[in-house]
Amino acid sequence: MKYTFTAVFTPKEDKSGYLCRVPDLPGCISSGSTLEEAIHKITDAASVWLVDAEEDGEAVALPTPQDMIIRDPEDTVSVILIDTIAYRAATDTRAVRKNVSLPAWMANLADKKGINCSQVLQEGLLAKFGA
Repeated sequence: MKYTFTAVFTPKEDKSGYLCRVPDLPGCISSGSTLEEAIHKITDAASVWLVDAEEDGEAVALPTPQDMIIRDPEDTVSVILIDTIAYRAATDTRAVRKNVSLPAWMANLADKKGINCSQVLQEGLLAKFGA
């Protein structure tokens, strides 16, 4: 799934970086020593938050419009884009064995043509996921 949320970046009092949060995702916080690092870290934290929500079957609230987000005047806001399918592909690379059934003629023809059925299945599933 692809999501768009607003993140809020608050400068640390000692000017050593930023604290960041996604107000629409309760508990989704991070920090970074630069704004760029903070953007990467909050995007990663939001990805984990959303993957967990998807796995638990939890509904994800629609993002709040930026002008409705409560923030201090010194805060910076930025839209962050989260793609949970891409995140899963990058972080969960374990191979899982799945038994599938194919007609014998199809399996034989795939073998003769050197077609990797696992690869074809992965490509097909990614296409179904819209990735």
